[in-house]
Order: sequence, then structure tokens, then C-alpha cells
Amino acid sequence: MIYVKDVDRGIRFYRDLLGFKLIEDFRYEGTQVYARLRAPGGDGTIALHQAGPAVSVSSEGVRLYFEVRDLDNFCRKLQKGGFYITQLPRMMPWGWLHAYLNDPDGHEISLYWAGENRMKKTVMEAARKAART
Repeated sequence: MIYVKDVDRGIRFYRDLLGFKLIEDFRYEGTQVYARLRAPGGDGTIALHQAGPAVSVSSEGVRLYFEVRDLDNFCRKLQKGGFYITQLPRMMPWGWLHAYLNDPDGHEISLYWAGENRMKKTVMEAARKAART
């Protein structure tokens, strides 16, 4: 669950841009205060919860990760829709392709594709190699 300042805005981001499917929502006095969405192509869910007016939605030290098979085309689609990506897809030293962006409330998101490297110990091997240099 992540806290947001505007649940409707969060739904538009996660559903319309990232492809999640809205599976549950709750309104209080006409205002959307909670929503749960299912990840495209899987059973994972994310919940959006309305934060109070004086509550910070800052999530320093936390980054959401979503794996996207055709990452390059997916990021191009986001850009065509006017969305800003802070780092376009780039192959990382541990062998995974990563792109970075922020949701409307500033929550950091990593879109990535691990492919065959998903079950390999590429992260640890890269870390050991970096420690030796």
C-alpha cells in the first residue's frame, strides 16, 4: 500500500499509464479514498490510500519495482503520452535493463526487465567484482 494525495490521480497513473486493472475502490462522502489494482499479466496488487491533508507521502528509501517485458517500447509509449522518465532504459552492471520514473506523488519506480538473468546471481557477482577493484 502506498499513501497518495489524490487517489483518483493515482488510479489514472497506475491504470491508464502502467496498465494495472482496478479491482476495488472505496469512496467516502463522494471522494475516492482507497483503491486496489492488479498488475498486468500477474496476480500482484498495489493499494492506494488517501493520505490526510497534513500527512507526508514521502517514501525516501523505498522504490517500487515492476518488471516489463518490452521495456523500451513501454517507455516510448509513456513518453508519447507526455510522461517524464528520469532514466531511460539502460543495461545495469548486474545484467538487468532498468528505467526510472516517479509516480504523481513522487514515489520512485523502477521499470525493469531481467529476462534470463532473473534467477542468476548476477547482482552478487557484480558486487563482488566491484569490491575487488
